[in-house]
Amino acid sequence: MSGKLPTVAVVGRPNVGKSTFFNRVVGRRVAIVDDRPGVTRDCNFARADWAGRHFFIVDTGGVSERSEQRAVRRQTLAAVQEADVILFLVDGKAGPHPMDEPVAEILRKKQKPILLAVNKLDNLPDDTAWMDFWSLGIGEPVPVAAASGKGMGDLLDRLLAALPDAAGDQGIEDEIRVAVVGRPNVGKSSLVNRILGEERVVVDEAAGTTRDPVDRPLTYHGKRLVFVDTAGLRRQSRVKDSLEYYSALRTVRALDGADVAVVMLDAHDGLGIQDLRVAETAWEAGCGVVLVVNKWDLVEKDSRTASDFEKHACGRAPFLDCVPFLFASALTGQRVHKALGLVLQVQEQRLRRIATHEVNKALAALVGRQPPPRSRGRQVKLRYGTQAEAEPPTFVLFSNLPREIPEHYIRYVVNGFRERWGFLGSPIRIQLRASGAASRSV
Repeated sequence: MSGKLPTVAVVGRPNVGKSTFFNRVVGRRVAIVDDRPGVTRDCNFARADWAGRHFFIVDTGGVSERSEQRAVRRQTLAAVQEADVILFLVDGKAGPHPMDEPVAEILRKKQKPILLAVNKLDNLPDDTAWMDFWSLGIGEPVPVAAASGKGMGDLLDRLLAALPDAAGDQGIEDEIRVAVVGRPNVGKSSLVNRILGEERVVVDEAAGTTRDPVDRPLTYHGKRLVFVDTAGLRRQSRVKDSLEYYSALRTVRALDGADVAVVMLDAHDGLGIQDLRVAETAWEAGCGVVLVVNKWDLVEKDSRTASDFEKHACGRAPFLDCVPFLFASALTGQRVHKALGLVLQVQEQRLRRIATHEVNKALAALVGRQPPPRSRGRQVKLRYGTQAEAEPPTFVLFSNLPREIPEHYIRYVVNGFRERWGFLGSPIRIQLRASGAASRSV
């Protein structure tokens, strides 16, 4: 189990290149980039890494005193409050701006690491305009050109040095961290309260009452479980205020540090697009997943209602076919405590390690039944494999042509492994390698 990743907030006035910088660090186009000031009205966040160190980076809206920018300014102030490191981005081409000083004044009051990056210096190393920004009193300016990538390596090296020690964020060994996630108002807090047997989390009819993930320990069958009751996840386009936005970020961070995710949905509403996105977010984070269909007591049903619900869900998202479903009611307590047994069962499956000879026996049987398709007349071979990691189970398969193995064949192998060893509720990851060739992860 890994600890929660640190957060880096990129702040600054509009149109200094925050979104371009964000996209450069993340390595793909996530934030909208436009020459018009104030395009980034809401925050974007993504997981990034540099030199093997992972962190979350947040692209905030610009700070401005104009009335239409007040909401964006609130977001930035919230980012400053929540971040472990603050990266203050300014426009080196335009020089020091009157709006830079109020931002600098806010940041100077914060007892957190702050990096001052001077952007849009395309003529580095000859351009010395960055020196003018010493006047802000933030510390040594670091010149960069996010659009071209110039100077970014030096800046990211400094960023890593400012991040908090990763070792200080680790949980207790053998502790199972359980993130309870779902859309707002599906009953997450009620479920945690019912499991713990007391009103430990504020419950309210209004959606989004829970703002922060709250850790709640419990010992069950000799295992220490820590439940994290999180704020509801919405689509980012619907996250309007800074408080709710950072609740969503904390939820994603909680998933990143969790072993098992209890994904909740409302039985009355059925399985919606956002429910699937929540489940996919947990799955892609490598968590084991238990799906709890809450408020089941309010549904008119017969002997097939639950199985039909499950069949429909798996038809929309095939990965749910290996996820345990629990039809429960947090209000009445119906089947709620079965969630604990499922959490232990899923975590046990995540921890499974398969001996190498067993992996190769299974792989040989799968290839013998259905060999990989040929590629441009060449025979594609899967020679051998081994389990490299657990939590989640990760297998490395060696091939003569790893890049030529299609996605559908990888799914065939994953399904074969799952049929043989179970891995209930846990994603299975495959890495394809060849001697002297780069690996391919799936």
